[in-house]
Amino acid sequence: MVSVGWSAAFLQGAVAPAVLAAASSWCSAVVLLVCLQLPQLSPVQAGGPSCLCASDILSCTALGLQRVPAEMPVSAVTLDLSHNHLVELEGGCFGGLSRLETLRLAHNQLTTIQPGAFRNASGALLRHLDLSSNQLHVLEQHYFQELPGLEELLLFNNRIIHVESRALAGLGGLRRAYLSHNRLTDFPFFTIQEHSHPHLSMLDLSSNRLPKLPLEDISNLPVAVQSGLYLHNNSLVCECSMYALFRYWEQRGFSSVRDFRQEHTCLVYGIQRGTVRFFQHNRYFEKCNMTVLRQAQEGSVSVGAGKAVLLHCVTSLTGQHVTFLWVSPNQEYVAPPGNNGSLKMFANGSLEIVAARAEDSGIYWCMALDQRQQRNETREVNVTVVPHHDSESHEHFNTGFTTLLGCVVSLVLVLMYLYLTPCRCPPCPRAPPPATATPSQGKEAGTGSAQSSILTPTPPATTEGPGRKVSTNKHVVFLEPIREQQNGRLRAGPGAGAVQGHLGPGLLLGPEQHPKLHNQSQQRAGETDSIMSVFSDTPIMLP
Repeated sequence: MVSVGWSAAFLQGAVAPAVLAAASSWCSAVVLLVCLQLPQLSPVQAGGPSCLCASDILSCTALGLQRVPAEMPVSAVTLDLSHNHLVELEGGCFGGLSRLETLRLAHNQLTTIQPGAFRNASGALLRHLDLSSNQLHVLEQHYFQELPGLEELLLFNNRIIHVESRALAGLGGLRRAYLSHNRLTDFPFFTIQEHSHPHLSMLDLSSNRLPKLPLEDISNLPVAVQSGLYLHNNSLVCECSMYALFRYWEQRGFSSVRDFRQEHTCLVYGIQRGTVRFFQHNRYFEKCNMTVLRQAQEGSVSVGAGKAVLLHCVTSLTGQHVTFLWVSPNQEYVAPPGNNGSLKMFANGSLEIVAARAEDSGIYWCMALDQRQQRNETREVNVTVVPHHDSESHEHFNTGFTTLLGCVVSLVLVLMYLYLTPCRCPPCPRAPPPATATPSQGKEAGTGSAQSSILTPTPPATTEGPGRKVSTNKHVVFLEPIREQQNGRLRAGPGAGAVQGHLGPGLLLGPEQHPKLHNQSQQRAGETDSIMSVFSDTPIMLP
């Protein structure tokens, strides 16, 4: 890099033939001649600081300049005048810089930009303009009229309190605009449309003083602008409609909400001390109907017959001087507190349909009027009342719910079966012995006492008369192995009494009463050491 100055003779082409001749052979020589310090210096520039030139970059940073240099090389593509003491940009101060694409004017003391300041400059070629960290108060509509090709505009860290409605109108190629860290209380969102700013994908309005958002205008913004609209760290008043908008952006995964989720705050009742981070602490908005609010922002609301619905008069007007009124589809004028009971209106402009009817369907028209500023805004909400069907009154069980309920009941029953103590039933009383017993019956009883217990699930019924059988029904019995024989009679094994005492009394049969059992007992009596299972696996049906 070489220290350079410029003179009018150079700009008028005094050395142009030599430069053109050198350009035909050596391109590097052209850059050197452009940055060459010439002897014809004006008295003001001769004693002042000089800029640095490297290729097509011209840097005049931190030189204490109070005015834009009057003579600069026309080949400059990037011009850096940041960190100086510039107060004003005069008309035509960048004239002749037809190749200029990047202009940096950050960290100065600019308060005014005169009309035509960028005239005769690169115009459509200028892509990047940095005016950050200055002292601009108002963005006027003539500031950027000569820059239709501007793609990036940096205006953060100024003192801007107002942006005129046509200030960004001529920037059809704008892609990114940074206006954070200013003092904005409103912004003309309605001027940004798909046809006027087709390439805009980032609009940074964070860290300002916006108290209320014009939700209708914001909802009408292109989706690309909404995705890159940064509104965190403002002075927003906590409202259900505002919260619904940010929650909707979060659900759609917009980077403006996802990347700065913790920095989104609002003021409860507009009090500065009541600042809450509403994405982390959303209890204040628990009663907000997000579905109805989202529909209200889109200008269409659906409600079931007989149900209540709240319509919001979404507007950017704020203050004590703002009044509201509604006109129903029946051409009925509605003002606070409402009409005869079917419509209620609140001081904040919201209108409630107490019990929606079919005749309440239609377009509701709202007007917000600021009497002090003589401004008014209107809004339309289309209400559709869905008729109530009788078939819908019967609520059907959900398949998933019934399946879950069945599983829970089954689990409870299993736990009750496993862990609850079963009921202790008293022992069944023995049937009293008959008053008169025949010899055969006495023999049968004696034989049964010596034989192993033969169990039946039901005790034998008492005989009603002599000669009748004990029971005409057939019972299932289980046989127990016979252990040994004593005095010609079969004696029951040691487990028979225990089993009989545990299971209760049963029917005792001697071997004489059943020939098959008698033969089987004689055959097994000789086996001294064989022990079989307590119960036989083969049931026998007794007559």
